[in-house]
Amino acid sequence: MDNLQIRRAFGDLGACIGFLTRFATPWAPDPDRRFADSLWAAPLVGLLIGVLAAFIFGLALRFGLPSTIAAGMAIAAALLATGCLHEDGLADVADGFGGGRTAGDKLTIMRDSRIGSYGVLALAIALLLKWAALSVFLTFPAALAALIAAHMASRALMPGFMHLVPRARDDGLSAGVGQVGATASLIALVLGFAGLLLLGFLPAVLAAILLALWLLAIRIIAERQIGGQTGDVVGALQQGGEVIVLLVACVALT
Repeated sequence: MDNLQIRRAFGDLGACIGFLTRFATPWAPDPDRRFADSLWAAPLVGLLIGVLAAFIFGLALRFGLPSTIAAGMAIAAALLATGCLHEDGLADVADGFGGGRTAGDKLTIMRDSRIGSYGVLALAIALLLKWAALSVFLTFPAALAALIAAHMASRALMPGFMHLVPRARDDGLSAGVGQVGATASLIALVLGFAGLLLLGFLPAVLAAILLALWLLAIRIIAERQIGGQTGDVVGALQQGGEVIVLLVACVALT
């Protein structure tokens, strides 16, 4: 890689960090580069979040706290780091898909800042599954591998999903990002699978298959419900993927 490519790569990473987290970054994105082309770096943001959450988990264990408390603190750290960006999407999708009659109704509900019973229950189930999965890890290395794999692989799905599934509307978060290309999608998938390899080769393959099925299921549901994808749907995709990898990690690492 030459200096221009290296600067562009760090600029892409900086753009993704700034968009997907609450962190400031010294790496300024290239103003002439579309953000959609930077989304290959989304799994690297997952790496950052996974390391942070695992550090909090390990710190809690170091001070003698049980793994149940450590798991809750790790989840809280990830939520603070991302500003609950994807969790908000999951809640909106649950409310919209569960409460709307027509595609227009569903999209309107998804834009409503208020949260309904479907959204509350979806968040509760997702958080409980994450907490239960993380609670089984009694050592820092196991939690580190699980959290990195989950946060990287779940975010690796997002560019590919946005590449494959048409937008449901012409405005909003997903529309603002733009059309994600095949190259960014493929790089993200490769990085995501590299994260899964921390679980071992066979668990990584199993997780990859389950993630592919999850992406296909969300694609079918979203296209039938609202005619395509939105930023909220992408957030729901990430949340489900994170849960799937953590559940595989429970089996592979304990």
